[in-house]
Amino acid sequence: MDGVVQLGPLMFAADRLLAIALLWLFLGFGTWIGRRTGTRAARAAAIGVCIGIVVSRLAYVAENRTAFAIDPWTVVAFWQGGFNWWAGVAAAALVIVILLGFQRVTVAILTLLGVLSLVHAGTGYWYAAPARPVPEGIVLTYLDGRPLPVDTLRGQPFVVNLWATWCPPCRREMPMMIDVAGSSNVPVLLVNQREDPATITAFLMRERLAGGAVVLDPTGTLGDATHARAFPTTLFVDAAGRMRAIHAGEISRAALMAGIRDLESQPN
Repeated sequence: MDGVVQLGPLMFAADRLLAIALLWLFLGFGTWIGRRTGTRAARAAAIGVCIGIVVSRLAYVAENRTAFAIDPWTVVAFWQGGFNWWAGVAAAALVIVILLGFQRVTVAILTLLGVLSLVHAGTGYWYAAPARPVPEGIVLTYLDGRPLPVDTLRGQPFVVNLWATWCPPCRREMPMMIDVAGSSNVPVLLVNQREDPATITAFLMRERLAGGAVVLDPTGTLGDATHARAFPTTLFVDAAGRMRAIHAGEISRAALMAGIRDLESQPN
């Protein structure tokens, strides 16, 4: 699947893995140039990165304060993603200037910061999923046995969340997913992969969760057709049946609602 990097049995969201790699590169450069020049460049780079990460997260939280007000604890759920990187870059640059002053080493570090920021922004287009169509002819099943042909959803945007009861991140996000599905104008389908109705029903009863948005894909047809390699995976599909965005891994309420808003703004 686009947007996922597989390292052996482990899978990582490409954007987050790239961000970590670029941060380590920046810190390594700060250490190297600090030793070469006898300055505190390494310290300034490290402090700038720490403050930049915090500011980028807080800026994202502020932009999506309504969603975070419902689930306040997710403010610290960094693994779900959700950062305003440009706010973080600006904060890091300001900290570096304050700590080092205006000198040649400051210019070198800020130049690299700008270059790496552009690399992160530019490669987003490379690893982002193309707007490809959801395959036709797939039929899912409600818990009560009623069929749900995915083709009947065409003509309106919808969201698909691929999950399984054995998946810890899936279980963590499920209450939020069900809550959003119950109030969203855009259909949100929680498509269980390769499990039987008894297992799913027992899970829902144990967790006291409503199952109205849960549908079954006992053979994993939809997951295979969309090349999902990790659970949970959330697909944002437009009215023409094209996957406009794919979120691999646990998703926050803020990111889910932002994706839904993007679908609603797409022309039919």
